[in-house]
Amino acid sequence: MRRLLDSEQAARYRGVPLVVACSGGPDSLALAAATTHFARHRDVPVHGVVVDHGLQPGSDRVASEAADQLTRLGCAEVDIARVEPDGVGGTEAAARRVRYEALRLRRPEGAPVLLGHTLDDQAETVLLGLGRGSGARSLAGMRPLDGPWVRPFLGVTRRTTERACEELGLRPWRDPHNTDPAFTRVRLRAEVLPLLEEVLQGGVAEALSRTAVQLREDADALDAVAAGVRERVADSWGLDARSLAEHPPALRRRVLRDWLSGQGVPELSDAHLRAADALVGDWRGQGGHALPGNFALVRRRGTLLVECGGRGTEQRSSDG
Repeated sequence: MRRLLDSEQAARYRGVPLVVACSGGPDSLALAAATTHFARHRDVPVHGVVVDHGLQPGSDRVASEAADQLTRLGCAEVDIARVEPDGVGGTEAAARRVRYEALRLRRPEGAPVLLGHTLDDQAETVLLGLGRGSGARSLAGMRPLDGPWVRPFLGVTRRTTERACEELGLRPWRDPHNTDPAFTRVRLRAEVLPLLEEVLQGGVAEALSRTAVQLREDADALDAVAAGVRERVADSWGLDARSLAEHPPALRRRVLRDWLSGQGVPELSDAHLRAADALVGDWRGQGGHALPGNFALVRRRGTLLVECGGRGTEQRSSDG
């Protein structure tokens, strides 16, 4: 934690309050203990936030007990945020959305929010991305520093947080959802990763975590190059498809993703980006491509344009 928060990348967080998110589980309780210890030596306050999703009977009691432990650990303020996931996209995804929104709303301006994701969580994330064919960006896993979100424990195993709670006399809550095989991540944790550890003779979680770091560094380098390309080929009106076509597909898709997002196109998938790239790298005079949010991408006179209302997807584009 000290290495991450004292790094140059985290310089903007020096001297500001630290917010620690806590579910009451071993990872977040161990994180809270480490955070309050760190903060005492930096003379900064720690604010604790417990998010109660209300998904299980007795969740209010669990939240209260977690808040009490945060207070005893030395948090200057503790807030219990009670939220109601809408279920859209599944229980896990809906809970994650409202949790992050609650944390965002409760953080003091400029303060980081510390999250208890561990090395094991990172390994599961990489494995999920690999199984779903999500691409290099997903395989790069979670970032230690990602906007207001800080994850100091990505190099710490779950076993270590369990042991820390035991040594500190903390009483972690055991979330029944973490052992429910109805959840994909639980089956990965309980079945797939142990099998891989056995077959490959150990070290799989650490190897997956290292892979995430390597891919993240590669992705950051490609993103930096793509940003320079975008400056040369795109403006607020359109994108020069002929100039973009001179670059490799990996760079083209990154440029397209960032430019389309800047045009307001939401939730771009790999399939959307590859179809958009066909208007650049496999141009045969084909029609436009429908995009999320009722947008369409068309090519006219060598320029890619984003149109509202899905217009242009039936007629052939033109470079003439």
